Amino acid sequence: MNCWDNSKSEKLFRAIISLRNLKEAKIFFRDLLTEDEILEFSKRFEAAGLLQQNISYSAIQKKTGLSSTTIARISKWLNGDLGGYRLVIGRAQHHHGTLLRKEAP
Repeated sequence: MNCWDNSKSEKLFRAIISLRNLKEAKIFFRDLLTEDEILEFSKRFEAAGLLQQNISYSAIQKKTGLSSTTIARISKWLNGDLGGYRLVIGRAQHHHGTLLRKEAP
């Protein structure tokens, strides 16, 4: 079984937190990931924000194109002990008020 929390991933995470602005983040992630991966991760982050607003799975599925299985997994992580989604969503709302504004049902 692969353990994602290791010295190699730590180097990646340290590189990510060294990014200074949106432009740097965009060019780094475009080099690191394929366009499809960026789009997929963007959809997952959007789904987490919608789940936090109590939007239904079916509405999220329609809006993002994600499968119900993926949405359920995101919900599990959103409500899990690590709290990564909650942390970033909260910071994004604080720093960029309209970034994750309440969606209409």
